[in-house]
Amino acid sequence: MKINKLTKEEEKVIVNKGTEPPFSGRYNDFFEEGNYVCRRCDNPLFDSAAKFRSGCGWPSFDDEIKGATRRITDRDGARTEIVCARCNAHLGHVFKGERLTAKDTRHCVNSLSIKFIPKNGKK
Repeated sequence: MKINKLTKEEEKVIVNKGTEPPFSGRYNDFFEEGNYVCRRCDNPLFDSAAKFRSGCGWPSFDDEIKGATRRITDRDGARTEIVCARCNAHLGHVFKGERLTAKDTRHCVNSLSIKFIPKNGKK
């Protein structure tokens, strides 16, 4: 498995399960066609068609690419953490029951945990 070199900020979030400040991430207000992959291992995680404006301050997706993430109970015992199924990178949390989309699911993801790959493949 390929593991990408991380910056100190990325490591704080991805490895140490941190959270970037709300409304600070590159992808919060970013809406282009393509895929979002794990910054640590390039595993495809989310399609841009699943991204929506939630107003929470972090990129939000109402669906993931099948099998791309795993859900585990967060250290606080109250939330559900999502991690990359390939490398266990911390992505964020998933919430249900907010009625923000028809799928009633919000994957709240740190921009530092993902990279965007445009549909045409050019970066």
